[in-house]
Amino acid sequence: MTRRTLVTLAVVLGFVALLLYSTLSSQRATCTVVVEFGGRQNTATASAATEAEAEQQARTTACGTLAAGMNETIACGNRPPVQKTCQTR
Repeated sequence: MTRRTLVTLAVVLGFVALLLYSTLSSQRATCTVVVEFGGRQNTATASAATEAEAEQQARTTACGTLAAGMNETIACGNRPPVQKTCQTR
């Protein structure tokens, strides 16, 4: 490989490492929730900057498979989780 190719490769790898670091460092809370809706349960895990955001994202994900249509999805997302486990870094 030429010197120019190596320098280009190093710059690209450095940029990817910076993106990965900045993405992962902003994810400070991880929540796993169990949501019950329509007689069924689903579990989902999400991470975000805050515990509240992580819980909301996990509830939205869990409700995505339990609810049919926008009204049910909103109703499911507004219900408190049956079980919630959160960790903060």
